[in-house]
Amino acid sequence: MTGLRYERADARSAGLDGRRVLVTGGSRGVGRAVVLSMARAGAHVVSCHRQPGPAVDSLRKELGATPGDHCLVRADVRQDDDVRDLIDECRGRLGGLDVVVNNVGAFAPAPYAELSRAEWDATVDGNLTSAHLVTQGALPLLSAGSSVINVGSTVASIGMSGGAHYTAAKAALVGFTRSLARELGPAGIRVNVISPGRIDTEAMDDLPPEIAARQRALFASFSALGRLGGADEVARVALFLASPAAGYVTGQNIHVDGCV
Repeated sequence: MTGLRYERADARSAGLDGRRVLVTGGSRGVGRAVVLSMARAGAHVVSCHRQPGPAVDSLRKELGATPGDHCLVRADVRQDDDVRDLIDECRGRLGGLDVVVNNVGAFAPAPYAELSRAEWDATVDGNLTSAHLVTQGALPLLSAGSSVINVGSTVASIGMSGGAHYTAAKAALVGFTRSLARELGPAGIRVNVISPGRIDTEAMDDLPPEIAARQRALFASFSALGRLGGADEVARVALFLASPAAGYVTGQNIHVDGCV
């Protein structure tokens, strides 16, 4: 069975029919896989992107061919006004939310000695503050049985040269998640983190072929499974956390990294 067929089989059995989902940063990579998996599982999906382009156009086309009420919104979730407009779109279009996936992330490697305040702030805003703004804004739309899923990174546990700002933000996301799980648990709202390892996404395809091949081989060697992960493999964990099957799972950091 192909990976695509396997993904769609998982999606159909996920128990998300009619669920209302917001996924930030859904036009590429893991976010795109989550958007399409949720939609194929029967959910109604709103997603956002910062800039228009071919990836957004192709995602809109795929969602248009998928049953459900789906919408793509241009929004920078680091900005209060954009988050307010995004949440208003969810309220007006869907009437509420059952699942929030904070997938937006930002990273530009920099040696720590040369790391500027602007680079630090941009990374923290893109990986941590954005999740705070979206989650806090979405709270009035969530009710018992809802699920908040934050996308972290396995490097928060193992560290990364040239990524002190990124690993700090992703590690803080774990603490943010665990505190919210305790605070929102009495209302029946679950909050978890998915921490992917090296995932084979379009970012690899953007590199020159010989460099991409070397990086794939290098990163695959770090994994106990001897390969990179697929975006659909991360999306399947998001499907689980969004579903009733994960009804007693909260405050957890689930690594999808092939054991690095």
